Amino acid sequence: MSLKTPVAFMIFNRPDTTAQVFAAIRQARPPKLLVVADGPRVDRPGEAESCAAVRAVIDGVDWPCEVLINFAAENMGCKRRISSGLNWVFSQVEGAIILEDDCLPHPDFFPFCEKMLERYRDDERIMMIGGTNYLLDCLKIEEGYCFSRYFAIWGWATWRRAWEKYDLNMEEWPRYKKEGALKVFYSQRFMQRFVSDMFDDAQTGRCTTWDVQWFYTCLFNNALSITPRVNLISNVGLVGTHTSGDTRNNSFPVYRLACDGMRHPSMVSPNILYDGEFFTKKLKTGVVGLVRKVYFAAKKRCLNAVRVYLDI
Repeated sequence: MSLKTPVAFMIFNRPDTTAQVFAAIRQARPPKLLVVADGPRVDRPGEAESCAAVRAVIDGVDWPCEVLINFAAENMGCKRRISSGLNWVFSQVEGAIILEDDCLPHPDFFPFCEKMLERYRDDERIMMIGGTNYLLDCLKIEEGYCFSRYFAIWGWATWRRAWEKYDLNMEEWPRYKKEGALKVFYSQRFMQRFVSDMFDDAQTGRCTTWDVQWFYTCLFNNALSITPRVNLISNVGLVGTHTSGDTRNNSFPVYRLACDGMRHPSMVSPNILYDGEFFTKKLKTGVVGLVRKVYFAAKKRCLNAVRVYLDI
C-alpha cells in the first residue's frame, strides 16, 4: 500500500528517539511531512546543540515528499508548542497521522490510520484514531478495532474538522464540573474523581500539558476514539520532557494488524470490554499503586523524623 496521508512529526531535543521514529516514517514514505519543533531552553546547557541535531534528522528525507517545517526560535513548552503546532498542521491539511519523537510505530500503524481516516472522515461521532492499545494483544474481538472513551495520543490521527473543536483553555469546565457532567460518561466514582482532578489541573495551569485538553474536548463533544485490536505503538522515551517517572507503559510490544479485509464493528459505540479492562488494569491499579507508593514514602519520612527527634 502506498501511503497517501500526510504525517505530522513533533520533535524537540532527543536525537536518538527522533532518529528511530523518523526511520519508521521514512519506511512509510508519506507524500507530505509536516515537522513541528520546539526551541531550546536557555537554562539547559547543551540543549541548543541537541535541538539542532534533532532538526538535522529531517535532512534524511530521500523519497518524493513535500516537507513543511514549523520550528520555534525559542522554547514554548509542551502545552503551547504542541497545541500551536497542531493548529498549524491543520491549517495546511485536512487530516494527518501524528507522531511525537518517542512514539515508535509498527509499520501497520500507517495503513490502519489511513483506512480509518478515510472511512470515518465525515462521521462527527469519531474524533480520533489511536495507535496505542493498553491491553496489548489481549482484546479478544473479531473486529480489527473498537471504539473507546479513552483518547490515547501515543501515535494517533485526526481531521481538521475534529481539531477545530480543540479547547485549550477548557472554558466550560467549571460549569460542567458544577453540574456533575462526568457522571454521564463514567459510572465509577473513582473515575469521575480521577478525570475531574485531571481537568482541574489542566484548566488551572497546575499541569502544563496539551493532551488533557484534547481528552476534555473529545469527551464533551460526546465523541469516541478508535482503538486497534492490538497495540501498534511503543513509547521509547524513557527520559524526556513528556515523562513523569512512571515507565509502566513504556516500550510496549507491537503486533501485526492486517488492514486488508479488516472486519468493522457493527455499531459505533464504546466497547465495554476494552474500556472496562483499561480502567481496571491500567488506571485503577496505576493510581492505587501510586497511592501506596506515596503512603509508604510518607511513612518512611515520618519514621525518620521520629528517629531524629529521639536521637536513635
